[in-house]
Amino acid sequence: MILLIVPVLLAIVYGCIQLVYARAWQTLPEWRIPEGFEPEIPVTVVVAARNEANCITDCLQSIINGSYPQTLLEIIVVDDFSTDHTVAVVQQWIQDHTNRANMQLLQLGKLLPPEHQHRNNKKKAIECAVARARGAIMVTTDADCVAPQDWLRFLVSRFSQEPKLLLLTAPVVFYRESNFLQRFQSLDFLGLMGITGAGIHLGWQHMGNGANLAYRKAAFEAVSGYSGNENISSGDDMFLIQKMAAKWPGSIGFLKNASASVLTEAPATWRAFWYQRLRWGSKNAALPEWPIRIVLLVVWLFCWSVVASVALVLAGRLSIQVLLFQLLVKLGVDWQLLWRVCRYFGRKDLLRWVFPAFFWHIGYIVV
Repeated sequence: MILLIVPVLLAIVYGCIQLVYARAWQTLPEWRIPEGFEPEIPVTVVVAARNEANCITDCLQSIINGSYPQTLLEIIVVDDFSTDHTVAVVQQWIQDHTNRANMQLLQLGKLLPPEHQHRNNKKKAIECAVARARGAIMVTTDADCVAPQDWLRFLVSRFSQEPKLLLLTAPVVFYRESNFLQRFQSLDFLGLMGITGAGIHLGWQHMGNGANLAYRKAAFEAVSGYSGNENISSGDDMFLIQKMAAKWPGSIGFLKNASASVLTEAPATWRAFWYQRLRWGSKNAALPEWPIRIVLLVVWLFCWSVVASVALVLAGRLSIQVLLFQLLVKLGVDWQLLWRVCRYFGRKDLLRWVFPAFFWHIGYIVV
């Protein structure tokens, strides 16, 4: 009997969670820049980089070409012990654009002891930048990202209209896919954006991505930045969000607007994908918010139950109807969420990959 009850129950719980997320995403209001909005808040954009010589100029160019007033914009690039030509590229770029905005380059090799060279120093990089920043609003992105023209206007207009807002997370979207792995990641990430926005809207959980994150500098300093989790390699985004949410309930927001999405390319090889997800997963057990950990556990257990059901069906110990029920529930509720977010972000082309990605997703979660 337990072989029947457990997989069915997990499927029902998983299905209910996904349907609630899909509904919450649909009802989450879209943010638009208020008519007549004139920026007045100084902003510092922080770009932490390690060995990004090939792409960082595209990132910086997209920021400098944005519509936010140059007189209110500061860009700080923090080099994290790069072994390529990142420092030289950034120095040349700053020299070429010195009349466009206030820009500076920080080198962790000159600020930290040599033993930090082989560590993930992103949190330390951001802390160093915040300590030197002139902006009242800090915005972080990654060196391999490009930002849309009105990116900073979207973010800052929300802070201007909501004085109690302390941290704002916004969409990060993959693009330029060339193989199945990248399309799978695009679908997975769009679903994650939907869950992120829906979770914050519901008040269930507080997640975000450091490639498109903004917060008030005073709030960052008030929670002592990453103090307490600096030894965990990942989580520069999640830990900060949850620290602020715990200290100031109701102070976290999600900016729903496709035109505020930062674009980046998904890892193109299985090796790069594997190490990226291992790095991301290293923080999960240490996340302070229990709703996120419960949802992660439910998803993991449900996917494991599907794999177990396959084995039990092949062994003749479980009815195939149970397995089909699990698969139909997952496919149905995943489609409900993905259809909504893909349509919203103008990526309906990815929906043709939902079924092929469906089985990969189960295996990926289990592994």
